[in-house]
Amino acid sequence: MQDEEITNEPNISDFLRGRAGGRVLALDIGTKRVGIAVCDELQITVRPLPVIKRQSWKELLKRIVSLIKEFDAVALVLGLPYNFDGSESEMSREARRLARNFSLSLAIPVFLQDERLTSRSAEQRLYDKGFNPMQIRERIDSEAATIILSDFLELKSSIERKENINRERQDEQNKSK
Repeated sequence: MQDEEITNEPNISDFLRGRAGGRVLALDIGTKRVGIAVCDELQITVRPLPVIKRQSWKELLKRIVSLIKEFDAVALVLGLPYNFDGSESEMSREARRLARNFSLSLAIPVFLQDERLTSRSAEQRLYDKGFNPMQIRERIDSEAATIILSDFLELKSSIERKENINRERQDEQNKSK
């Protein structure tokens, strides 16, 4: 019951206020491996980082803290795996549990991003780039993390644009009064 009562899931709009940029890390969390991606400081380009083996929570946290310091990350995004019909699975609950643990352990905001079809898209991207099946298996998790991060940044940009439009409309209304 306590898991449901204590939430520390930030609102993306709150994250946007007063923040011009900064690197963001994304994780595609699997049962055995964790794919990782990072964006540049202007949040324009996204690149994959080496996959890490999923071990204990303590080891995972240490690795992520190290990456946050290395890249001076301002936020962490975890892929949230929904079923095709939008319902949640056991892995969705695991992603939410890890997001909660990260949010309680880190000094940066932690977000969840819908990751439906990212593995399939990542596999196709890698195939289109000419990677063979073994290379695809080695890279697919981090490539999926790049898609998760790109989707998050697109959502963030969309929200920023809407907020700017609303602010401009409000300014126009205030001027006409």
